[in-house]
Amino acid sequence: MTALSLPTKHLKPRYDAVVIGSGYGGGIAASRLARAGKTVCVLERGRELQPGQYPRSEVELTREVQMDAGLIRVGARSALFDLRYNKDINVIVGCGLGGTSLINAGIALRPDPKVFEDTRWPVEIRSEAPLDCYFGLAEAMLKPAVYPDGYPRLNRAEAISECAQRLKATSGQVPVLVNFKELANGVNDAGVPQRACVGCGDCVTGCNYGAKNTVLMNYLPDGRNHGAEIFTEVEARHIERDGVAWRVACETTGVDTDKREVAVTAGIVVLAAGALGSTEILLHSRERGLRISDALGTRFSGNGDTIGFAYNCDRPIDGVGFGALEPGGTDPVGSCSTTMLGLRNNHALDGGMVMVDGTIPGGVSKLLAVMLAGGARLTGEDTDAGVRDKFKEWTRELASKLGGPHVGAVENTLFMLAVGHDDAGGTMHLEHDRLRIAWPGVGAQPHFMQASQAMRAATNPVWNALTNHNLITGHPLGGCPMAASAAQGVVNHKGQVYRGDAPDAVYEALRHGRCGNSAFARRQSAADDLRVSGA
Repeated sequence: MTALSLPTKHLKPRYDAVVIGSGYGGGIAASRLARAGKTVCVLERGRELQPGQYPRSEVELTREVQMDAGLIRVGARSALFDLRYNKDINVIVGCGLGGTSLINAGIALRPDPKVFEDTRWPVEIRSEAPLDCYFGLAEAMLKPAVYPDGYPRLNRAEAISECAQRLKATSGQVPVLVNFKELANGVNDAGVPQRACVGCGDCVTGCNYGAKNTVLMNYLPDGRNHGAEIFTEVEARHIERDGVAWRVACETTGVDTDKREVAVTAGIVVLAAGALGSTEILLHSRERGLRISDALGTRFSGNGDTIGFAYNCDRPIDGVGFGALEPGGTDPVGSCSTTMLGLRNNHALDGGMVMVDGTIPGGVSKLLAVMLAGGARLTGEDTDAGVRDKFKEWTRELASKLGGPHVGAVENTLFMLAVGHDDAGGTMHLEHDRLRIAWPGVGAQPHFMQASQAMRAATNPVWNALTNHNLITGHPLGGCPMAASAAQGVVNHKGQVYRGDAPDAVYEALRHGRCGNSAFARRQSAADDLRVSGA
């Protein structure tokens, strides 16, 4: 696949539009603006990684991790996995051309229609109907699909279906952004070579086979095909007015280059750096005098994420990715998520949730036998009893320790992700010039208790909450909330940023990357909301 990005020496001083970020919001904005004939610059702080370049082993994965724990920061600023440690909640986001689409499970469910009934939304979008056609447009480009009948049967999909029966919940296949079919001439609609899924299960460490429909495979090349210029390892730091235009101040982040400051000017700026990145940029900008609503940094949500493991079950799960193994070297794992159970149809919005299966990347597989066994003993609860059962569990643990993660206890471990609705009560602020998240008591919220109870009731024999209510989310939301006025939010229903000095006054050409006035911007809103839940 041809590289999409250009060396920074080709960065021009001025464009019609600058798009900050290259995930779902940024990729779609770049595509639609370029198709409209605008000169477009895309700025991405991470690197461009093509299929075949994503980490497969523990050593490779270690090189692709950056961690920020406040005063302590380790790893390259352009490493793929960006971990943010906070006292109340931890966050993982993707850092690379394509954003978090590179490392998510690719689940593509439309939000529960009840989400849009919340009165905190501006009245213009207080139902799903105004966005419905844009969901369709995003789906036409991203092409969600379910795991096909013709592919090998998956043990973990059957395990989730059994969990649904135990909970008396609905179950079914979950659409994911993965290509499962051979394409004509091996090329997709954006002109990018693309293969069918090989079932490696390593979706969340980057698809090395080009089967995952990340933004790198569709919207970004479409934007490049229509003239957009894409630059990686350039991090936007703050925005300021430059006459009637905007100046975006940046720093280079490349490991092999000296850090230097660069700047680019544009008539339109689209902030699409995610919940963390966009909020941090605006916080830095406000420190330098840009007037913004006092709501900046509020209504942070973890999308109601709760993770759990049913460790050392009495049946094979095959939920560990191939890692460095070639396809055919072990039983097929399938895409990261294939099946979900729903506990939302007969509940109010706050009480509903969905639970999906997941895979554990092969790149961490050698650590799993010790990590999961230790975690189960420390925080797990064995729901079986008897000497015979204990002996079987011990035998499976020994098999994993001696034979690796594709046999024994680890092979029999089911990874689950529950997604619901938290109260979006977190806040973001700058501390020592870096973004921090505060959310006291979040782990004790009823939603997370409900999710933990549901996972325990659904699984057998061991329920294990390795995080012990120290929450982690891969779906951060909020920070730049949408509302009908600057008193309640940072952007209006068009995605325009409020100036903060009057209820309805906005910067017309400064837009948040999830929604906006024109068709391209509303499409990006639809893509962002393809996540399991919206808050």
